[in-house]
Amino acid sequence: MRAVLVLYFKYFLHWSDDLSTAIYHTFVALCYLTPILGALIADSFLGKFKTIISLSIVYTVGQVVLSISSIDDLTDHNRDGVPDTIEIPIALSMVGLVLIALGTGGIKPCVAAFGGDQFEDHQEKQRSTFFSIFYLSINAGSLISTIVTPILRGEKCGIHVKQQCYPLAFGVPAALMAIALLVFIAGSRMYKKVEPQGNIMVQVSKCIAFAIKNRFKYRSKQYPKREHWMDWAREKYSKRIITEIKMVLRVLFLYIPLPMFWALFDQQGSRWTLQATTMDGEFGLIQIQPDQMQTVNPILIVIMVPVVDMVVYPLINKCRINFTPLRKMTVGMFLAALAFVAAALVQVQIDKTLPTFPAIGQSQINVINLGNSNSTINFSDGTSVNVTPFGSTGYLIFDTEHLNHINITYGSKTIRESYSFVGKERHTLEITNVADIQAKMLVDGLTEKPEQGNNEIRFINNMNSAINITMGTTEYGEVEYFSTTNYSSFQKGAKDITVVTNNQSCGVKSLPFGYGSAYTIIVRECINNSLIVSYVEEIEPNSVSMAWQIPQYFIITCAEVVFSVTGLSFSYAQAPANMKSVLQAGWLLTVAVGNIIVLIIAGATTISEQWAEYVLFAGLLIVVTVIFAIMAFFYTYVDPTEVEAQLAEEEKQEKEEKKEPIYENGTESVVQTQM
Repeated sequence: MRAVLVLYFKYFLHWSDDLSTAIYHTFVALCYLTPILGALIADSFLGKFKTIISLSIVYTVGQVVLSISSIDDLTDHNRDGVPDTIEIPIALSMVGLVLIALGTGGIKPCVAAFGGDQFEDHQEKQRSTFFSIFYLSINAGSLISTIVTPILRGEKCGIHVKQQCYPLAFGVPAALMAIALLVFIAGSRMYKKVEPQGNIMVQVSKCIAFAIKNRFKYRSKQYPKREHWMDWAREKYSKRIITEIKMVLRVLFLYIPLPMFWALFDQQGSRWTLQATTMDGEFGLIQIQPDQMQTVNPILIVIMVPVVDMVVYPLINKCRINFTPLRKMTVGMFLAALAFVAAALVQVQIDKTLPTFPAIGQSQINVINLGNSNSTINFSDGTSVNVTPFGSTGYLIFDTEHLNHINITYGSKTIRESYSFVGKERHTLEITNVADIQAKMLVDGLTEKPEQGNNEIRFINNMNSAINITMGTTEYGEVEYFSTTNYSSFQKGAKDITVVTNNQSCGVKSLPFGYGSAYTIIVRECINNSLIVSYVEEIEPNSVSMAWQIPQYFIITCAEVVFSVTGLSFSYAQAPANMKSVLQAGWLLTVAVGNIIVLIIAGATTISEQWAEYVLFAGLLIVVTVIFAIMAFFYTYVDPTEVEAQLAEEEKQEKEEKKEPIYENGTESVVQTQM
């Protein structure tokens, strides 16, 4: 569902890129905050099985609500393809996303753990196989969904107006989630269901709170200092839990810089997808949707994980380089920054192909000469241009306040036309001298690239009679001489153009349109049923291939392999057995905070250039990487097994010391441990 979410915000709800990005990352952050709630419910109240069922129902309902919110026909009473009241789909979308976040986040800590509960202690091999299949299934689901969901979105559906089928893209996952839930419930009798044992996170939180409270209570100098601030909990808690919390806190301290990595990583689904909408998705015979570029990540994950484990790491070891887990994570963070530098370089190339639209206080005019001789145009600000027959000037930029009249000259004859402009608009000035000098000023209405890679096409009738124009399956209706149609949207490829006039039909194949262009097509004449047309390109088609995104996806996937996989492994290796869930919650929390960082930076920055924002994120991560490398340098690795064994031995000795003295023949015998 996330694969198409940011495009749903942009093209269905008509939000800006910044707002779409902000809501997307808010949703992702919520998805990674709610696992803590799910763990509390499972461990303290319902148990894993009932928690999975309960929150999966919430999950499915949320998906259904989101699917309903995307049905524009529900509120499109005037049948123009746009909801009459956009507040209704927005409200339903937000309700659906909150329910989905509660559902997906709530079951996140339970599903894998519930699977692990099905195995006995002696079935370590089978448990390991289960987890391999489990994570393979997750990546397979990610790969399939990022391919299929954009295809479903690309289908045309609707009762009144056919358009992008978001109800299908959201509805299919809802149906599949419902089926999956029924299958899971069907196996209920076969499962081993462990009763809730109490949540370790609650105990840890209480212990830390007591230590802090005690520390401030006895902050006077008359009380001796203790080696660690957690030692102030000794009055109430055992040495074992205090020592284990200390070990966890050392790892959590290392987590502090990690959210910055996720701030960059999770922009694959937002900024990088929006970047792809301004690119050419043609890969030979295959056409790729912008949201399908996310498939590169799971594909590369499947390839890179074994390659890194079986080739890269062994080679590094043979070079006698001590590539510790924290060093691997440092390299991963650096690679993520490098991926954003690559994204910035791609964005610079894209920006070169993007049109310049008028800013506040500016107006743009494109002059099209429909006459049979050259024309000279003099604007009131002193600008002068020459236009050949059926040629155009391209969009000229003017200060609106200095633009009030235009002189149009053909040969020795000149006319003066006065116009008023509101600013921040594109205009087309049609001129001709066929019968007499005529001029017509049009407001184009295009102030951004066409949405979803479509092409905006309109026609000008330059024949001497009214005509009916059809392109593809779109009918423009009757168009009078020297008149212009409205723009209509067309997908990539060549289209059949048919013109009917005076009971005569003429046709021609259009040029093959690309992605995201805009053209005005001048209908000139009909000769022997063959239509003669000219093209005026108003917005250049996307020309930078989406293939140029592959390097940045490759680099960030390498970063994920050496950072994420290593980070989880390191966290588990450095945590006591009963504290691993605490570190799991802490790890998920870094993902949530990372997405919140995106919200803060995107909201606070005034950067208008997207490439500069990419460089900003890369620079911030490099700074954070240096800080993390310094912290990692001073970190001392521990073996939790040895620490727990030492604690067990100390507890055993304490029990021995508390035993009653032993008397032999009326004499007290001193116990060895007391000596």
